[in-house]
Amino acid sequence: MNCELLATCSALGFLEGDSYHKEPDCLEGVKDLIRYLRHEDDTRDVRQQLGESQIVQNDLLPIIVQYRQEKALFDACIRLMVNLTQPAMLCFGKVPDDPVFRHHFMQVTSYLQAYKEAFASERVFGILSETLYNLLQLDWEQRQEEDNLLIERILLLVRNVLHVPADPCEEKKVDDDASIHDRVLWAIHMSGFDDLVKFLASAQSEQQWSMHVLEIISLMFRDQTPETLVSAGHARSAEEKQRDSQELEALRQREHAEKRSRTLQRGMRHSRFGGSFVVQGLKAIGEKDVIYHRTLNNFKNYTHDLGKAVRRVPKRNRQAQDCKEKRRSALNVRLFLREFCVDFLENCYNRLMYLVKEGLIREQTQQHDETYYLWALSFFMAFNRGNGFRADLVSETMSIRTFHFIERNITNYYEMLLTDRKEATSWSRRMHLALKAYQELLLTVNEMDRSPDESIRQSSNVIKSNIFYLMEYREIFLTLLRKYDETKQPQSYLKDLVESTHLFLRMLERFCKGRKNLIVQKKRVRRKKSRGKKKNSIQESNPEVLEETWKTVEEELRATGFQLSASLTESIVPFDAASETPLEEQRTEAMIRVQDALLARLGPEALALLRAAREVWPDGDVFGSSDVEPEEELELLKQIFHANLPRPSVETVAEDDYDEGAEVEEEEVESVQLSEKEFNFLDFIKRFANPSIVRPYLLLLKTYSKNTPHTNHCIARMLHRLAVDLKMDALLFQLSVFHLFNKILSDPAAAAYKELVTFAKYVLHRFFAVAAQNNKAYVELLFWKNVGAVREMTEGYTKDGEGKKPSWTEEEEEELRSLYMKHMDSEEPDIVETIIQSLSNSSRTRRQVVTQLVHMGLVDNAKELKKPKKGTQIVLWTQEQELELEMLFEEYKDSDDVLGNIMKKLTAKRSRARVVDKLLSMGLVSERRELYKKRSRGGGQRKSSGKVMTEEEFLAELTQEFPDDSLDRDDEEDDESEDSEEDVNEREMPKPVKKRIQNFNLTTELRADISTMVRALQQEGLSGPLLWLQNSLTKTANDRDEDKVSQPVPLAPFSEENEDAMENRNFQKLLRKLGIRPPENEQETFWRIPENMSPAQLHGAAAALTPGNDEPENPTEQQEPRDSAGDPQEQEEEDDEGVSSEQRAQALRALLLARNKKSHTAVDKDPLLDVTPGGDPNSAAERSQEKMSTKRSRPRVLDDEDDDDDEEKENDSSTAMDVDTIKDADSDGEDFSAPLKRRRKMVLIDDEDED
Repeated sequence: MNCELLATCSALGFLEGDSYHKEPDCLEGVKDLIRYLRHEDDTRDVRQQLGESQIVQNDLLPIIVQYRQEKALFDACIRLMVNLTQPAMLCFGKVPDDPVFRHHFMQVTSYLQAYKEAFASERVFGILSETLYNLLQLDWEQRQEEDNLLIERILLLVRNVLHVPADPCEEKKVDDDASIHDRVLWAIHMSGFDDLVKFLASAQSEQQWSMHVLEIISLMFRDQTPETLVSAGHARSAEEKQRDSQELEALRQREHAEKRSRTLQRGMRHSRFGGSFVVQGLKAIGEKDVIYHRTLNNFKNYTHDLGKAVRRVPKRNRQAQDCKEKRRSALNVRLFLREFCVDFLENCYNRLMYLVKEGLIREQTQQHDETYYLWALSFFMAFNRGNGFRADLVSETMSIRTFHFIERNITNYYEMLLTDRKEATSWSRRMHLALKAYQELLLTVNEMDRSPDESIRQSSNVIKSNIFYLMEYREIFLTLLRKYDETKQPQSYLKDLVESTHLFLRMLERFCKGRKNLIVQKKRVRRKKSRGKKKNSIQESNPEVLEETWKTVEEELRATGFQLSASLTESIVPFDAASETPLEEQRTEAMIRVQDALLARLGPEALALLRAAREVWPDGDVFGSSDVEPEEELELLKQIFHANLPRPSVETVAEDDYDEGAEVEEEEVESVQLSEKEFNFLDFIKRFANPSIVRPYLLLLKTYSKNTPHTNHCIARMLHRLAVDLKMDALLFQLSVFHLFNKILSDPAAAAYKELVTFAKYVLHRFFAVAAQNNKAYVELLFWKNVGAVREMTEGYTKDGEGKKPSWTEEEEEELRSLYMKHMDSEEPDIVETIIQSLSNSSRTRRQVVTQLVHMGLVDNAKELKKPKKGTQIVLWTQEQELELEMLFEEYKDSDDVLGNIMKKLTAKRSRARVVDKLLSMGLVSERRELYKKRSRGGGQRKSSGKVMTEEEFLAELTQEFPDDSLDRDDEEDDESEDSEEDVNEREMPKPVKKRIQNFNLTTELRADISTMVRALQQEGLSGPLLWLQNSLTKTANDRDEDKVSQPVPLAPFSEENEDAMENRNFQKLLRKLGIRPPENEQETFWRIPENMSPAQLHGAAAALTPGNDEPENPTEQQEPRDSAGDPQEQEEEDDEGVSSEQRAQALRALLLARNKKSHTAVDKDPLLDVTPGGDPNSAAERSQEKMSTKRSRPRVLDDEDDDDDEEKENDSSTAMDVDTIKDADSDGEDFSAPLKRRRKMVLIDDEDED
């Protein structure tokens, strides 16, 4: 021992009998030892020397027992013992591979085991309990930092002592005998330390010690199982006695069988010569038969491997070893631990698990601390099930969030198991722990189904509907079975996995039987081209399913009383402050998140998100008012649930119908597409019909004699589902399986495995029946088979991959060949559909026809006959097609419908938009308006005979309202079809313009809708923003008139009033009506005036903001809602205007044609001028000023109620933006846009000036 260490230890004091005498400088000696430990080397030499000198047993423990009043010395001794008792794994980082360091590791462990034995004293734990009790008695304000440190060190010391592993060489104890660990637990119990642990777990003011408390509890129950604790102190039940008797009977039968076997192997008398025998049919190494030199009694055990050296299995291929088995502690220890579990569940479990879960989510704990949480969940929920199940005692961990937490940890552990190979054993144990927790959750849900309380059964149904709906929970066992690796995961893990799978399938089967149909979520990983066009994906759901989902959510919310846990409330964040996405777009995303949570049947999360979003966006009461009632919140959630919210666009998915393995030239990425489908239980079981899943079951079946009856039942039930329910018994036609069946059938204790024996006989019977018809069945025994091979083995082998598809007769092949040659050079877009319609056998599918065409050699690849997608798919123009287009344009350029005639005559069918783009790029036309359908000027087409042109037609021409809207409709259809097309090389428009652009044509119906919306907005006090919008439209129109250049113009609200208006839903509806488009992506923030709106259309849109059936002559009047029973003088003027409209039209036409240029420059020079027949402009201006002053004096009317009718009108009229203007011309009522009226007035004013 080091001299300095020896001198320091001697300076502490000495022990005389049971009394310890400390030296004057004892405190300084303890501090020196702490300093020495801080500077020890990698071999932990200081720690080993102190352990060898037994400083803990001889000095430190007596000091804290006798001198606990000296606070400084007591604190220093506790601090030193915490350091000395820390686990060897923490000292060395891991179990060393080097022999020298491994020796040091084992030496430190042995000293720790000696420390643990010394701590098994009631006096020591009595001092620790008393000290801890006095510290906890202090109020939070009275506690000093040193007090908190001492509390933590005491808890760490107890944790370190309990963590010390048992020494298997020293502790050769039988069950029910007290081990060192049991003695420590008993000392904890007798000192009252366990009561302090329960207090720390339940006290609200001591929640900072929650993780330490959970570690101590988990180490206390390290050697226990819930079943042994539940049965402690109780007489054995009849079921336990029967199970024990069955096990004993199986052992007795096996023993008798072995005894009979030994008797038969022994001859009646001794023979000095065993004899030599030639085994015919069994070849030796050469060509000769085997010569057997022993008695025939043992010949059935003969193999070629006799006498060979056992082949060493590489370390990486060895089967993973299970952890040491649990032992049964002494009865008094089990009784006190049972009482501890009962008190802990009633008073501490829910609160402690909540605090620990919060710490794990917020990453406030150390690495791998979640394993304590997983252990506590599985242990105490299992104890609760066995000890008179009460759902309220474990309510904190019975939620979908807990399922998600465990599923996420299982996935993470498996990924680390593959990547961190050096620590694969540790990751495998953690994964097993998570699986046990998941299994216990399922068992508890299953127990809730049998509860007499209706509310508990309803809660169980809610949980089951969620875990069966989501694909992650439904297929987790499929994945775990498929990925099982016996070299990394022990057999105990496989046993729990098989039993959990059996339980899950049983619950799922029972859940499906009680319902006519079950809708579940389906995830599909699909390929999509990264450069494809975007298309909005709309998920359609069955209304009945939506109604059932809403009922489930409503019941769940009402059951909770609309109360949310603090953890859920704090974890919900409705927006991301660091995101570049604008706050308004995040508001829409929050609404979508609420709807998604409702669709996923997560009612509490949806309610928490709604309340959090209400705090972030209180304006407009979009998420409800601040003082909303619970019932109103429920109604708001229902509206969001059924609302058709705008979903973010996703990229077009590229699918290959025939050649799934074909390479894609363009860059591809993977996406997960969510959908819903009707669940079929048998289809789900079919996914287990896979060799990679059957092998783990047979691996576990090999140890059937050591398995519990329940484990063997789970294995037999799964194999029965595959062989009998799915009729895939050939999946088990494998030599190793038959060898295992032979072992079961020849087992002397086979009577104890009746289920396995019956199943083995069934499979063997089926195999011999198949072998009688298929002479290759015996060869098939050598291979594992997939579903296709099973079908071929039982139904017959196919040739050339034809399978069992319907064969084609010679007549059908000849008919198919003739039809293909007939339509091969035709202009049909889909030749396969044409052939199918012409075939005499109408039952042929598209895939069969395409496959047969490829088989006959008529086409080289199925891709050539790929079904055309929606759209034209034609991108490039050949030289002949360009020449054809130019000739057609020259032929029809003087016709009324140039584009329509060209589309009819084009050989290669293309969309109207592509033809227009090509004509522009070739320079045949300079702008799109040249291709619009020309108006017929014939008098026979008009109602009013004798008139060259009506006023409405003339004014429509000025505003460039084209009478035929077929072009607009076709453009919309073409744009919609282009959404599904692949990337186009000849795109000349920038990306934002690719989306559908609607032309704004003022019609009577549209103007009436806009007028109604303007009145409603004025009542909400948005007259100022309406005027700002009108001025913006007018300014943009003037700029485009002057510059002759059109670019999208953003509407940037610089004032707070305008900014609030842009967030108003009704104001946004008005913007859409006017043709103004919203931001298209995350790079845009403001609404924009489209570039395709002409100046005249902008003037029309600005004038349309004037409410009323007839627009007022003064633009300032548009801010005042006019009553139908308003000023009689105004009505008279309007009547006069209607009567004299025909006379004015003829006079105006000549003047306007002569001064067209002048009228365009004077559109908005004086918007307040108003000239009516029979009145002068000054009086009209005075009237307008009076109206303006009257309007400003009126109080604003605030209406917070959303107008559902406006929303319906918007939906109904969204497709009616372009209406045939000829209908307006034929109508009796005349309704013109305000800019046209201003032009007419300017012409009249100029005419008066000339006169």
